[in-house]
Amino acid sequence: MINKENILKAAKATIISESEAIAKLADLLTDDFVQCVQLIYESKGRLVVTGIGKSAIIAQKIVATLNSTGTPSLFLHASEAVHGDLGMVQPEDVIICISKSGNSPEIKILVPILNRFGNTLIAMTGNLSSFLAKNSQFVLDTTVDQEACPNNLAPTNSTTAQLVMGDCLAICLMEIRNFKSEDFAKYHPGGALGKKLLFRVKDMLDESKKPTVSADDNVQKVIFEISEKRLGVTAVVENEKIIGIITDGDIRRMLSKTETITGIVARDIMTKNPKIIEPNDMVVEALNIMEDFSITQLIVAENNSYKGVIHLHDILKEGIV
Repeated sequence: MINKENILKAAKATIISESEAIAKLADLLTDDFVQCVQLIYESKGRLVVTGIGKSAIIAQKIVATLNSTGTPSLFLHASEAVHGDLGMVQPEDVIICISKSGNSPEIKILVPILNRFGNTLIAMTGNLSSFLAKNSQFVLDTTVDQEACPNNLAPTNSTTAQLVMGDCLAICLMEIRNFKSEDFAKYHPGGALGKKLLFRVKDMLDESKKPTVSADDNVQKVIFEISEKRLGVTAVVENEKIIGIITDGDIRRMLSKTETITGIVARDIMTKNPKIIEPNDMVVEALNIMEDFSITQLIVAENNSYKGVIHLHDILKEGIV
């Protein structure tokens, strides 16, 4: 029978155990870490990250993070390396070898070969007296007191420590390179993240739907324009300049306060000085303005020349949140 209390107790104990192990990593950082960051930054080659077992899985994630943040990296499986994959290692590459024990058979075979290649070898290990640590030029210490596993066997705290150490390298390298969101966008052009970083207002603007009325147009014309363009809004334009905005909400509020619309024109119900965004601004900036002012549409204009309307629904439809 499943015991709810025991399940939650085990889960909480795991979280606490891993968080405590990670907190201790801060005290394990040495000058070797600083030198490794500098070495990787100045390298003319790539960063090769290798490992075996669970450490190999962590190595793949570290490589993915580094590649996406501007550090050219590749994954080399330790057991496949000695069966031909060593051919991917180039003379100027820096190598990180990940292993909790630092003494696994595959590591003992691979490390001497890598040293004969002449590449700089960095150990990421939880055993500073291991074969790997003693035969590497630099050591990143990922020692943990114990695993979160109740039998102290399954890699849990140790692999999390490796993952965090890899993140530390990636973030430090980003800081040195002054890696900005624009740079990040180059490596993430697809999906919602890519759209958030790359899409500009002009990319989503449909200029064929540009609801427009003049200041002296009557309410019937305003309602027709809002309904026809289906954006829930119209700009009020005079002498080719935007002087106001009318939303369907403005129409409803006007109708609730008057018994007749005779004689009412756009100028009477428009909101002056509407929020405006430029075509070259990022879509995410438009979204932020909408959220800040609790609105669902923005007038798009360049030098006060009316270009159209961008609607919250269109932004959400693209998955930009």
